Amino acid sequence: MAGNDAGIEQAEIALEDHLTEAEDAVEVQVSPFSVSSYGADYPVETLVSRIKKGDIYVPEFQRGFVWDIKDASRFIESLVLGLPVPGIFLTKELETGKLLVVDGQQRLFSLHYFYEGKWPSQAKEFALKSVQPGLEGRTYATLRPEDRRRLDDAILHATVFKEDEPSEDERGIYEVFSRLNTGGKLLAPQEVRSAIYHSGRIRQILTDLNTLPSWRQIYGKSDPDLRMRDQELILRFLALLFDGGNYRKPMVDFLNRYMGKSKHPDAGAEAAMRKAFEETIGLVSTAVGVTAFRPARALNAAVFDAVMVGAAERLQRGGVGDRAAFRLAYRELMGNPEFLDACGRGTASLDRVKKRLDMARNAFASVL
Repeated sequence: MAGNDAGIEQAEIALEDHLTEAEDAVEVQVSPFSVSSYGADYPVETLVSRIKKGDIYVPEFQRGFVWDIKDASRFIESLVLGLPVPGIFLTKELETGKLLVVDGQQRLFSLHYFYEGKWPSQAKEFALKSVQPGLEGRTYATLRPEDRRRLDDAILHATVFKEDEPSEDERGIYEVFSRLNTGGKLLAPQEVRSAIYHSGRIRQILTDLNTLPSWRQIYGKSDPDLRMRDQELILRFLALLFDGGNYRKPMVDFLNRYMGKSKHPDAGAEAAMRKAFEETIGLVSTAVGVTAFRPARALNAAVFDAVMVGAAERLQRGGVGDRAAFRLAYRELMGNPEFLDACGRGTASLDRVKKRLDMARNAFASVL
């Protein structure tokens, strides 16, 4: 596949399906969230120490440091001068006791880099720039003792929130992550899941499976998707294969529930997940090739989940020796108007999910 085409196709992945989920979500009963919050004032020195020890965790999607040295310097100058600064938002993980950063990473990393004495992008010394003359050019090590003490003792206000009634999918925390974003970029669902379940084994399983060469070739991009849509497709396959009997719309909530309850799979469950995806994507790759899951130009998420589940359930009965027969079954399925209709609009409805999965199961059942 040509590089430009791959990039275009990757950008179009599952677009229609995500729009459909938004339509389905309108029909869902609205219910309040059991989320509470409290304020906490942290000395800067304490925050920096906890970041260094890993007690404060910044999700991967927030790790892009976008402030320039002038922005960071003026923030630090404000703290030294005792001026008010915006607070940060954190959530405390019950399992680990770590504080997970929801909003405020630019401020926290500015402090971290200043205390470390290194500016990240140019790997140079972090000396304050475009600030008052008494602070201009100062590093943390060369601050006047009284200025260093003022910075160490400066208070950064944090709003810490938690879910009062913990749920399997931590829906309250998910909603806060989705909505509270001062950076101006709406978070993709898998970015939020990856943050909430960052300490779970399921996150590493998805990361590992996402690097399989056969999958990267079909997905159409050698590097992982920054918005994690490729990982979400893998999660979608695993959820429908192993927990499809509990499916109910919208798809986004179903995936949240599955990732939550599969956060720490035992060795047997993990092996089953890995084997199912590796063998199934390997079969599709060799039998169909890089055009798989594309009824038109873009990779279609509904076609993906149906074909993958149908092929995986066939593989549970043993290996597929006749690749030509599998390829023919695939082509006949892709030429079936009923199947394509079930992969078109309304793809998150229970009836359409069941219909396309059943059709894919039947298509591959007799392949030897």
